[in-house]
Amino acid sequence: MALAGRVMATFRLALIQLQVSSVKSDNLTRACGLVREAAAQGAKIVCLPECFNSPYGTNYFPQYAEKIPGESTQKLSEVAKECSIYLIGGSIPEEDAGKLYNTCAVFGPDGTLLVKHRKLHLFDVDVPGKITFQESKTLSPGDSFSTFDTPYCRVGLGICYDLRFAELAQIYAQRGCQLLVYPGAFNLTTGPAHWELLQRGRAVDNQVYVATASPARDDKASYVAWGHSTVVTPWGEVLATAGTEEMIVYSDIDLKKLAEIRQQIPIFSQKRLDLYAVEAKKP
Repeated sequence: MALAGRVMATFRLALIQLQVSSVKSDNLTRACGLVREAAAQGAKIVCLPECFNSPYGTNYFPQYAEKIPGESTQKLSEVAKECSIYLIGGSIPEEDAGKLYNTCAVFGPDGTLLVKHRKLHLFDVDVPGKITFQESKTLSPGDSFSTFDTPYCRVGLGICYDLRFAELAQIYAQRGCQLLVYPGAFNLTTGPAHWELLQRGRAVDNQVYVATASPARDDKASYVAWGHSTVVTPWGEVLATAGTEEMIVYSDIDLKKLAEIRQQIPIFSQKRLDLYAVEAKKP
């Protein structure tokens, strides 16, 4: 399942837990500053949180939406090239042909747009007395898988609620991904219950590293993010995690350890494909 010749690599991953405000220009400036800081500390892949350039909410998505390329993604392209890193641009509200999407744009070390992931599973939930939210009021779902290659490993992308769907992670593992990254903004109801649990589950089930980048917590916001950006190993261990404040989480990703785990517990060769299968219906 590993990419040939890449299992010995170790590289530094940085997750930026950004304090998001209502001022887009301030969010962009602070995000780019923290990306530069992470690169200066040796990070080769840097990830921003979900909705890093705007508050999270169905009333905000139309107000802050922009095209890709646009103001926010142009800034990301420039700072990725300046720092010579792979930059996973969290997500922004994207407008395209009259529809809105929750979209993650990824840029390579030369500033090139490598992939654009539109959130596949929209966050429509109703937990009585705790949280009711309906992304589908304003957003449309994406319809494609999103992976990109680096000199270290292949990376699979999801956004927040995508983390709950085990089939997506399984498809990414089938396609050779060794790191799954989910910019996400769980809340004070789902966060303490499921945030770490889901990450550890996806990691163990697929023997991959899993990383999540959350906005910092703002108790005065209309939607309060859980925080706790996290990296989990293929063994299910929490390798690094944040608190609730703005900070950068660093983690050294050891693909030799991943290869050893897959050799010790060879679940991929032991699957009963004569009895079951998870299959992608689109390329």
